[in-house]
Amino acid sequence: MNGYVLDFQQIDKSSLPLVGGKGANLGEMTRAGFPVPPGFCVTTEAYRAFIGQSARMEDYFARLAAVTADQLDEIAALGREIRDYLVTIEIPGGIRQALVDSWRRSGESKAYAVRSSATAEDLPTASFAGQQDTYLNVRGEEQLLQAVRRCWASLFTDRAISYRAKNGFDHRAVLLSVVVQQMVFPEVSGILFTADPISGHRGTVSIDASFGLGEALVSGLVSADLYQVRSGRIIEKKIARKKLAIYSLPEGGTETRDLPESMQERQALSDELIVELARLGETIKRHYGSDQDIEWCWAEGKLFIVQSRPITSLYPLPDVPVAEGESPHILISFGHQQMMTDAIKPMGLSVLRTMVPFGKRSVRSESDQAYVAGGRMFIDITQAFTLKPARRALPKVLSNIDERIASGIEEFIRKDSFVRGLPPQPGMKMELLRFFVPIAGKAASNLFFAVPERAAKEANEWMETFVHEGMVRLSGVTGSQRILRIQELAGIILRTLFARMIGYPLSGIIASIWIKKLAAKWLGDTEIMPVLNKSLHGNVTSELGLMIGDLADAARDKPQVVELIRHGDPVHFRSQLQTVEGGAAFLREWDRFMELYGMRCPGEIDMTRKRWREDASTLLPSIDNHMRTMKPGEHRERFAEGAREAEAAARELANRVRALPFGWLRAKLLSRLVRVYRSMMGLREHPKYMMIRLFGFIRQAMQEETRRLVEAGVLQSEEDVFYLTLDELLQLTEGQPMPGLAEMLEERKRDYSRFQSLTPPRVMTSEGEIITGRRRQQDAPAGALLGTPVSAGVVEGIARVVLRPDEAKLNKGEIMIAPFTDPGWTPLFHSAVGLVMEVGGLMTHGAVVAREYGLPAVVGIDDATKRIKDGDRIRLDGTRGYVLILEKPEPSE
Repeated sequence: MNGYVLDFQQIDKSSLPLVGGKGANLGEMTRAGFPVPPGFCVTTEAYRAFIGQSARMEDYFARLAAVTADQLDEIAALGREIRDYLVTIEIPGGIRQALVDSWRRSGESKAYAVRSSATAEDLPTASFAGQQDTYLNVRGEEQLLQAVRRCWASLFTDRAISYRAKNGFDHRAVLLSVVVQQMVFPEVSGILFTADPISGHRGTVSIDASFGLGEALVSGLVSADLYQVRSGRIIEKKIARKKLAIYSLPEGGTETRDLPESMQERQALSDELIVELARLGETIKRHYGSDQDIEWCWAEGKLFIVQSRPITSLYPLPDVPVAEGESPHILISFGHQQMMTDAIKPMGLSVLRTMVPFGKRSVRSESDQAYVAGGRMFIDITQAFTLKPARRALPKVLSNIDERIASGIEEFIRKDSFVRGLPPQPGMKMELLRFFVPIAGKAASNLFFAVPERAAKEANEWMETFVHEGMVRLSGVTGSQRILRIQELAGIILRTLFARMIGYPLSGIIASIWIKKLAAKWLGDTEIMPVLNKSLHGNVTSELGLMIGDLADAARDKPQVVELIRHGDPVHFRSQLQTVEGGAAFLREWDRFMELYGMRCPGEIDMTRKRWREDASTLLPSIDNHMRTMKPGEHRERFAEGAREAEAAARELANRVRALPFGWLRAKLLSRLVRVYRSMMGLREHPKYMMIRLFGFIRQAMQEETRRLVEAGVLQSEEDVFYLTLDELLQLTEGQPMPGLAEMLEERKRDYSRFQSLTPPRVMTSEGEIITGRRRQQDAPAGALLGTPVSAGVVEGIARVVLRPDEAKLNKGEIMIAPFTDPGWTPLFHSAVGLVMEVGGLMTHGAVVAREYGLPAVVGIDDATKRIKDGDRIRLDGTRGYVLILEKPEPSE
């Protein structure tokens, strides 16, 4: 064996640095006994020697490092120059001799496929597939040598350069091997996925098949048959019209031929072979331990495997235990419920899993019905559907969170096979009754008997007591005792808040339903609620937004403070205020705001994110936006005007009803419902606010304990704690060693970085199937982007895409386009005239605040931040639920 050429039999998965992903996979499968056509690899050592003989390559690499992925013209010119140069260089004699010797041993008369295999290709976390070139039906020594040289040069195609630049790969670090594999001349070929690449279902083998060589299918020249197999049985067949096929030529190379009419709609692969191929694919999957994207062909009466690589497009699957015969479990995205779909660090997920109030062995433990996948948390709601009423009610409740979640679940649970496979849950009905009856009783009391204003005051007082007790619970102890108390506090937060507080906004929701029904029935009025929604009393999130306006007003007449807001250091903003003129006066307002809201931030359900009081970078742009788009005091006046409009609408509603038969009684009932609604709905944000205040105490206590661990040398940095779980942190504070801690932390950091680029599904099953749901029929113009209407009204204006609050540059009259919004985004609402979000529902944060502010809003438009561009003039219809792009901005010169 030499360092330049290795036979497939000499290669396995550990050979990746020498032969790249494609070569390592072929060697691994060959040695495992799979039907792989024989061949060999020209190693990366040969590539190094090839380019190492040229002094010009160093200059080329320096120029490559300077280009960015979007500099397409520069990439095209540089890539062409490098390729043209490389194909003129002679292959060094030692490499040429080793290559020719291996080719002769393999068979001089054979035809070969010559493919590039990069060291960063076909990895579990990244696929460079298709970035370099392939040459088919290569015959003879000169054709072979030229194909190898061209493969090396193809490391510098435009798409390969751009892909590396976009994904942060060093151009020098990605090396190239060349796979030389005996050609088989297939009657049929195609691609097999051991999991459905569209739905994500892990139990479905999906096969594409067409006549001739698979390159026609891969390059998109032909449509392919689609076969799907599950549990050894064909469950679907779609026979495509196949007009073309690529075949090999005797003298080398390939040609594209028209297929005769008799073949065009013929099933390419027989049923027996479909099942056999699916079985082979499952065997390869078991060998690798992960789902595979497999290239195959049928030739000479035999199935061949010509490549296998991991499927990198599947969303990670949580490990959900499902008993034999049970229905697949339904997992719902917690991030979509909380309007924060970004990846969360392990400690943030651990705290959330500890908070989930069901599926727990103890108050301190993490819920075994809350699963982590791709840096997000998913809740297993399957058990709830064992109760028939829940199968009717839960989709309706979820429709207020996200319409697509609700419709997807409703469709899935209607299946007889799902209902039959639900395991019995004895005692669940009584347990739910014990939990919900007191809540329903509280809601009924608030609705019919309590003085609403007094009930709201009682709720606020209880909230303050509970938060204070949480703070006291974490004080006065250190080390492992403090971590135990963090776990205990996290374990009671949701159960306590839900049981104690939900009855208040629930009475408001019920009141709103009855107001809508009675106003429509008695008066034919279906438009009353948008006015009654405005400027609700006691909403802590609305008050947060108003206080942002107060901060803007306090800064306007202080030029040095304004300069700090716009260009200062957000981390040291408070200390910098003490050094500028007017800073002391502004500081009093700043500290008052931080006392109430300093524990908040965008994405606040992730406890590991820096809070406003630690880093104001996501807050200061909102103050700046407010100064640029609002007049002094305008925010308070708008809010007061909204309250006056709501009160006037309530009086008018009562007066109109009073004119009807039994009008005094009807007016009394409606006035009571309006009073309850206006008092109770303002408390909707209180549970989240309480939770985040407690998060602030948990984060502070955890940081103090982490500093001790860093000082003791147990952790390298304070950030490391966020890549642990609560149980692991407890173990460290107890002094128990954790072997391999540094390596584990590094791996988790890499995983988190990778998870950030993933798009989580709203709903998935334990089999990996992504449930998308259907959108209801809507009255919308052609070409409109459809979503869910959540705040009535129509507005036209310029779109401003905001991916992160700290990057927001909203101008007066603009419509904000966001992936999601949580309370940390509230400061931006005053600056916008409308709101569009990719996720959300009628009762999620952005919708509620938009209604209070009187902003038309539409949610649930997939990829809105990509489909709508900065500067587009759009019409947003929050009544019918669509966005129409009216005009694109003129391209700049």
